[in-house]
Amino acid sequence: MTMQPRKAEELLETVYTEREEGRDDAESILAHVAGEHAPDPTAADFRVLESQGLTRVEGVRVALTEEGERRARAVIRRHRLAERLFRDLLDLSERVTESHACEFEHILSAEATDSVCTLLGHPPTCPHGKPIPPGPCCGTYQKTVRPLVTGLRSLELGATGRIVFIAPRFHDRMDRLAALGVVPGSDIRLHQRAPSFVIEVGETTIALDPDIAGEIYVKRVEGR
Repeated sequence: MTMQPRKAEELLETVYTEREEGRDDAESILAHVAGEHAPDPTAADFRVLESQGLTRVEGVRVALTEEGERRARAVIRRHRLAERLFRDLLDLSERVTESHACEFEHILSAEATDSVCTLLGHPPTCPHGKPIPPGPCCGTYQKTVRPLVTGLRSLELGATGRIVFIAPRFHDRMDRLAALGVVPGSDIRLHQRAPSFVIEVGETTIALDPDIAGEIYVKRVEGR
């Protein structure tokens, strides 16, 4: 038995994302499958994927095999990197971003995906805060393309960067930073790295713990 590659990818992707939410039953997975690339999904589709070595079906539970996991992570990575590209750099609406990301997840090659990841500075999360599975480029940092987005910790002293996104490990950090004006879209100037990071936001000078500084990603503002 065979299945269209895009339909298979949509099903594997949904098994993965539903598992992130703590759900692994076929009914829940089928309810969240995107319809355009996976028309008329049924529980029988998981049996087809099982015959291809991509899923394991036990009663109403569906799990990914090692190969299914690898393929699902690749689709998720392409989708979430595309979201970052369209949302943060091109400033497209969430609706348009999601529509384009759903297309790009099926067409980006591995090489193109790594190039996008490098260009974005290897972001750890998507705009919704969900983790982006890392690729080979994330570990080596041997960049052939100068990243447009980089961590605040890599910004040159005296340089100005515009905050593109913040990926805090703890949600309350985002609230505290927002109260200080450290939000996506703000311009910040880096004055000091040690013992703490000192930045200027508008007329305010702020000292940040290095861990927090590492969660802020900026796009360098040329000429400033």
